[in-house]
Amino acid sequence: MTTIFAPASEPLDIDFLVLPDVSLLSLASTIEPLRAANRAAGRVLFRRRLLSPDGKAVTTSGGMPIPVEAPFVPDDARDALVVVAAFNVPTHARPPLLAALRRVARRGVAIGGVESGSLVLAMAGLLNGRRATTHWEDLEEFAARFPEIDVRSDRYVIDGMRFTTGGASPALDMMLHLIRTRHGHALALDVASFFIYDELRAAGDPQPTVSLGQLGWSEPRVAAAIRIMEERVERPMAIPVLARKAGIGPRMLETLFARAVGMSPRDYYGALRLNAGRRLVLESRKSMTEIATQTGFASASAFARSFRIRFGESPREARRRRRAGPAGSQN
Repeated sequence: MTTIFAPASEPLDIDFLVLPDVSLLSLASTIEPLRAANRAAGRVLFRRRLLSPDGKAVTTSGGMPIPVEAPFVPDDARDALVVVAAFNVPTHARPPLLAALRRVARRGVAIGGVESGSLVLAMAGLLNGRRATTHWEDLEEFAARFPEIDVRSDRYVIDGMRFTTGGASPALDMMLHLIRTRHGHALALDVASFFIYDELRAAGDPQPTVSLGQLGWSEPRVAAAIRIMEERVERPMAIPVLARKAGIGPRMLETLFARAVGMSPRDYYGALRLNAGRRLVLESRKSMTEIATQTGFASASAFARSFRIRFGESPREARRRRRAGPAGSQN
């Protein structure tokens, strides 16, 4: 087998290795399409098992326990193994687990990673020399940590016997692609219809840091301005320049933003940068000076002042509270 993403008539046996602090939405987006495909086809096309490292129930990032069917045993791996993970991966993906994954790979099993599952595969050395992606929040750090991986911002990436995705929506896209390549467009459309999901995204589409939803259709000029803001978090653009690049005047941009998102473009841009900074504060070990630079603030003190005004605490207080909290807690 060179890939599981190819026409086939026989059922595909997939194991899903779920790590603690997993995102429930990412997990559901990965396994539910296969159940729906079996239902739509009226026969078993996919057989799946839910596994955890020790066979015990896994607690999601939202605190919900998820029962599994068995512990992960590398010699029992079947056609494919998908690692689904989200938070606190270094805590949960210890050396014995990484060694077990390498053992599975040596047996020629197709292996994938959903969201931070990509990080687990990278830590095991299973993505070296390959194209891969992960959740957009982690792309920059992922690329810096693993220079031997060809990191892409794509929604999902398939490279032979390895496949990786961003978060929940890209995982659903990839599973629909699996259904489509194995059993045809009609079945994939039926499955997408079960979830009232319009397949509008290709694998190579970039993962947006802001999901614009209907705004991209109802007010494309505001959507264009927001996309420009996303691209210029580190080097913020003056609002008149931003308006010109979006193809309108500054006054019109102010009016459209007030109508579409309920705030000025300047305030929205500032909130976008601070939210990006907060993610770095909570999810990375970067210094406050580095974070300030990456989010377009003149200094760490300027970043800290704006952070406190928006979030009611300093960046250092937020980081201490996050690290002192229970595993998997989210802010």
